Amino acid sequence: MNIKEIRGIWLTTTDSKVLRSKQRIAEAMDFLAETGFNVVFPVVWNKGVTLYPSQTMQQIFGVEIDPMSVGRDPLAEVITEARRVGLKVIPWFEYGFASSYNLNGGVILQKKPEWAALDCNGNLLKKNGFEWMNALDPQVQEFLLNLVLEVVNNYDVDGIQGDDRFPALPCEGGYDRGTIARYHQQFHQNPPQNPKDRQWLQWRANILIDYWARLYSEVKAVNSELLVSVAPNIYEWALQEYLQDSPTWLKQGIVDIIHPQIYRREFNSYTAIADKLVNQQFTDATLPRLAPGILMKLGTYCMSPEYLVQAIEYNRQLGIQGEVFFFYEGLRENNNALAKVLRNGPYAQSASFPTLSDLSVARASNKRTSSIWQGVERFFRNL
Repeated sequence: MNIKEIRGIWLTTTDSKVLRSKQRIAEAMDFLAETGFNVVFPVVWNKGVTLYPSQTMQQIFGVEIDPMSVGRDPLAEVITEARRVGLKVIPWFEYGFASSYNLNGGVILQKKPEWAALDCNGNLLKKNGFEWMNALDPQVQEFLLNLVLEVVNNYDVDGIQGDDRFPALPCEGGYDRGTIARYHQQFHQNPPQNPKDRQWLQWRANILIDYWARLYSEVKAVNSELLVSVAPNIYEWALQEYLQDSPTWLKQGIVDIIHPQIYRREFNSYTAIADKLVNQQFTDATLPRLAPGILMKLGTYCMSPEYLVQAIEYNRQLGIQGEVFFFYEGLRENNNALAKVLRNGPYAQSASFPTLSDLSVARASNKRTSSIWQGVERFFRNL
């Protein structure tokens, strides 16, 4: 029997050296294939630099690649080694619209101060340590789109991935002159000071929806088989805090796989969220696209073998055919303990990665109505 499941892992530059050399990458791909994984999500954009040589970055900022990767192309190395052992590769744009972490905007906003997101006091938008570019600004949107298109045009990848910062903007943002003018033009008044005012919140979320719809169509124009994947925060918290309206992404068919970050450190908390996702936010038609993000390791935390097995078994009971783990180094902790559990248990039998048609059960039946619904949604958005 041919099992089809999404068995994924994130490859980071934070707390990990796996992307530091071609040899480490080759060893990791062997290890992941032996453990039963079938897809890797390597980071290609964080801390204001790319992990591939970028003409866009060179032209705008004079920095072609992450300084630690000069003379190499980590993304190309991952693709070569992953293909050798039969793994899919979906590059992950981890920082999204964030420009820096505790660096007052970093190189990006030093060079492009007009790209800064502002809060209601006119200050640079900062949340949980991250400083942000203005995700609602057409120039900033174009910049990120160009990074994505560089990757899909120049590399043999299986798709691209956004996350909790892409497409996203902290709800406290949007008080720059350009966004205020756009809002005023539509509603004949300035945005409310309350960043969580429902109309103001949804209006900004809709700008990000329209942007992601454009990105989706441009990626598909390069190759219709490419997958557009996103790992957002959990709805509805994600909408309230980061303008991430994932139910609408699903409804509009602008995401092929979605990995809500169910980053909970104990099983009962995980099941409560997984239940809510399956019963309230996904339908039979969209459920094939769900493969939750699971927290394997963060700082000193590492999930227990029992929790690992329970979470995967619970996913399958709910009809969820896959998961993605944060992150690779969790598999190597305690003498590869969690990898051994997977290899001898839930991932003992190999699984092929689902095809686009497996993930798009909804698309054929919804094709006729989607354009009507988009028109209706646009009408209500603009009221």
